[in-house]
Amino acid sequence: MSYRAAIWSLIIGGSLILSPHSFAFQPLEIQLWEGVAPGSEGADAVVETVEERGTAEKPNRKITGVTVPTVTIYRPEVAINTGTAIVICPGGGYSGVTIDKEGHDIARYLNTIGVTGIVIKYRLPRPDGFIFNHDVPLSDVARAIRLTRHHAKDWGLDPNRVGVMGFSAGGHLASTVATHFDSLDGKSMDSIDRLPSRPDFQALIYPVISFKEGVGHSGSRRNLVGEAPAPGLVELYSNELHVSAETPPAFLISTYDDRVRAENSLLYFKALRAVDVPAELHIYEVGGHGYGIIQTGKPVAGWHYRLGEWMQNRGLLETEKQEKQGQSRVPE
Repeated sequence: MSYRAAIWSLIIGGSLILSPHSFAFQPLEIQLWEGVAPGSEGADAVVETVEERGTAEKPNRKITGVTVPTVTIYRPEVAINTGTAIVICPGGGYSGVTIDKEGHDIARYLNTIGVTGIVIKYRLPRPDGFIFNHDVPLSDVARAIRLTRHHAKDWGLDPNRVGVMGFSAGGHLASTVATHFDSLDGKSMDSIDRLPSRPDFQALIYPVISFKEGVGHSGSRRNLVGEAPAPGLVELYSNELHVSAETPPAFLISTYDDRVRAENSLLYFKALRAVDVPAELHIYEVGGHGYGIIQTGKPVAGWHYRLGEWMQNRGLLETEKQEKQGQSRVPE
């Protein structure tokens, strides 16, 4: 077995994913905005709640009622740091944020391959007792990308290697910022907001992409834009319709038996291909939905292996020293 194969075997087997020794820096949670986040004015009465659906050893929390959006930064060991970062958007159907299995667990894995994982706890359109506009989640993830670039030097990052990853409805959010970034720029509020919000690449895992009937996930659509959305909102948030040559390269994972239909990924892939944006799509026959990085014993359990290979092939897993020497991040 080659060195590379041995390393990936450990990662897929789980022995490296959740090890507390796999990253040198303690995770750091910070607020996205100084003071009250734009749009959260008057939301003081909303109480953030946490529903635990896992165990003490393996937490699986769903957070609702978020009014103070944050990011938690997981930095890899200095020796293996590639300078690449990914803003991670957990799913939850736009009704909650599945923060562990689609957030913190993913960030810990990314650390093992030298990538900084940045988990966003974003606001939801309609937490109990307060109405947020439909664009608030998008505002939060755009801010997280800009904040990452703002702190690139502090966090040991390359500001031109900042990607976005999303799961389920978080995949919809990630693909929204990847296709609507031009509408977000130029509305500066501070020095951070003057930085670009376009991600350099995107990874979409069992994503919602379209809001169209027969393809999109009705629950995510209802929670984001309401039961009777205003004219144009369904088209606005059907992200396969907004792909352009400036859309960043994409990696997509879906399964045939997912209730969020694989057609979401297929339509997006087709749109990317039509404008020559590099993309890689994997559709597994069996796997369902919401598996995160949990080992299921099914082929889809290795999706993060495929992601690592894709990132390596795109030069995202090379350190500065390795780039100068022409070396690969993970030796053969």
